[in-house]
Amino acid sequence: MSGDSEQMRRITQDTAGGPEVLHLTEAPVPEPIPTEIRVRVTAAGVNPVDTKVRAGGAGLGSAGGDMTAPPFTVGWDVAGVVDAVGMGVTRFAVGDRVFGMPWFPREAGGYAEYVTAPSRQFAHIPDGVDDVTAAATPLAALTAWQILVDTADVQRDQRVLIHAAGGGVGHLAMQIAKARGAYVVGTASAAKHADLVALGLDEVIDHHTEEIAEATRDIDVAVDLTEVNGPSSLAVLRPGGLVVCVPSGVPEGLAEQAHAEGKRVTDFLVEPDGVALTGIARLLDEDVVTVRIAGTFALEDAAAAHRELEKGSTFGKLVLTV
Repeated sequence: MSGDSEQMRRITQDTAGGPEVLHLTEAPVPEPIPTEIRVRVTAAGVNPVDTKVRAGGAGLGSAGGDMTAPPFTVGWDVAGVVDAVGMGVTRFAVGDRVFGMPWFPREAGGYAEYVTAPSRQFAHIPDGVDDVTAAATPLAALTAWQILVDTADVQRDQRVLIHAAGGGVGHLAMQIAKARGAYVVGTASAAKHADLVALGLDEVIDHHTEEIAEATRDIDVAVDLTEVNGPSSLAVLRPGGLVVCVPSGVPEGLAEQAHAEGKRVTDFLVEPDGVALTGIARLLDEDVVTVRIAGTFALEDAAAAHRELEKGSTFGKLVLTV
């Protein structure tokens, strides 16, 4: 197959805006360069960052080309089959099933039939894991893993608080924390409580009706996936504890307050990581972690998927099938 002659379908946008700016188009099939693989995408995960970039509210591509200046193709979570390999690739062969979060935060073009990226940004999909589940996993699970394992080094019997525990990242973060032996408290709307407890959450707080400071205490690690719960997390933290502020960084003044109280706070942004993704694949294969699929949409219905995600009530992940 030649990228000069063969065409693929992809979702693109010519301007920032609402879901309606997403449209199906054609583009040349990309060719892998040395150290890269080409993946024939079978499913692509949909994440909140996709909607933010689409709307022009997050210039995550500034490190490698400003994605606030269309045209561009959003999407980072992909699962599929290796279709071609560049020189030097030893970990994968044509026909292997793989999943990954390539290039983040640069443009990856995940909402497409083919993606090329460095081979070490991918991992093998376990035989017992379907493509939709695999595509739903990388960004959310890597975010959770890199926060809880690499950044916070969560230990057995520590108390972990996860805000938005029913979301894409949240429901995986609580399971990874549990797998490390932590006692996990999560915030979520009442409709999600029973399902979260079934997934292993120790204690659930209804953020609509309960005050965090009154509902829990003595937290070692708090993960704020909401952009607004940094201060309330700090208030229930033990001395020496850590608050990780994920979507938009550390709120103004919070670092100074944390230092004054003998506590810690940090921002965070997920990175491609094939080694961690291999560890996550093991958790999936052993049924230690369950990825909740909230719904699937055809590639050409990407706009509908974005509308659904922006309702703010999704439990788990949405996935495009390609």
